[in-house]
Amino acid sequence: MTWNFQKSLLIVTTIAALALAQHGWAHGPSRQKVTETITIDAPPAKVWAAIANFQDLSWLPGVAKTTGTGGNEPDTAKRQLTLDGGATIDESLYKYDAGEMSYSYRIDTVDVKVLPVNNYSSTITVLPADGGKSTVEWRGAFYRGYPNNDPPPELNDEAGIKAVTAIYRKGLENLKQKVEAAK
Repeated sequence: MTWNFQKSLLIVTTIAALALAQHGWAHGPSRQKVTETITIDAPPAKVWAAIANFQDLSWLPGVAKTTGTGGNEPDTAKRQLTLDGGATIDESLYKYDAGEMSYSYRIDTVDVKVLPVNNYSSTITVLPADGGKSTVEWRGAFYRGYPNNDPPPELNDEAGIKAVTAIYRKGLENLKQKVEAAK
């Protein structure tokens, strides 16, 4: 091979490698995950009874009213949360297992100014714990509120994680208080 050909091949290979590397950097947001748990001094059946109705989210602080249709039927059940400030969140149930004391749902519509996430899904499960207690696990997965690169601070990954974590913690703490007070 001639020197010019080798030099040209090296330049083309370098440009191609840089182009591929840049393409990898501009992939957009990645799915974020949050898991929160709490131990409640009550048997699992009692805790499940407090959260089992998909249409009732009265235990979650900040929710002024819940309306819905379809009961606890996966792919049929819908609920609309009206928050204290008047904003709404529409959700759908896609998995329900009373025997496992667990259900999964997704957000259909929410203004990112209310909750800075997109493509949100969540599962809440009641598990037995030592001494006749229960552990409630609330897991969620979502993308940040701004789907493109360079999000504003209020719609970035950290904002989404912070908002979802706060909801889960407040909700689980309130559920614990409600169930334990009803002894």
